[in-house]
Parts: sequence; structure tokens; C-alpha cells
Amino acid sequence: MQSKIGYSPRALKDLDEIWDYIEFELCNPSAAQNTVDGIMDKVDGIASFPESGAKLVFENGLDSGYRYVVFKNYLAFYRLRSNNVVYVDRVIYGGRDYMRILFPGL
Repeated sequence: MQSKIGYSPRALKDLDEIWDYIEFELCNPSAAQNTVDGIMDKVDGIASFPESGAKLVFENGLDSGYRYVVFKNYLAFYRLRSNNVVYVDRVIYGGRDYMRILFPGL
């Protein structure tokens, strides 16, 4: 059964910020389009196999509850909901400290 894909408001804002950075800071609108489309295509690709994304684990080996997929330098972090929904919480540049972003209390 195909899972539904949902995006948090913060994940949608992340995608907007990625678009804006590439389009306006790097002056490359076509790359902005390709990057955001690529991230969303990657997320859409896990609808058939939602557990195919890598598990995000803490340094001590405990499961964080998140899985993620990678597109170029970006990571889309998602959780599986009981109602057959893949819910994307954040999309973060891989060079950032994403553990501290996802878990601010660490």
C-alpha cells in the first residue's frame, strides 16, 4: 500500500529557504527549481517503501524515531505515522549540525 506524504509547516519553510538561497544568493533559479524538485521527488520515492530511508540514531545507538533520505547536500527527515503517512519534519543542509537542529535540548 502506498503511503501518503505530508510536510510540516517547518519543512515547507525549509524548502522555501533552500529555493531562495539558491535563486537569490547563488543567482541560479534553474538550480533552485531542480534542487527543490529533486528533494521532493526523493521524498515521493519513499511512499512505496517508507522504511527504506536510513534510521537516524543517537551516538549511544538509541533510535531517534526519524528516518531520512538524501538528495545532493540536503537531508529530508521524516517519521512514519500510524495512519500510513510519511511526515517530513525538516529538510536541512547536510553541512549543518542537524542533530542539534532536530533536538535543540542536546
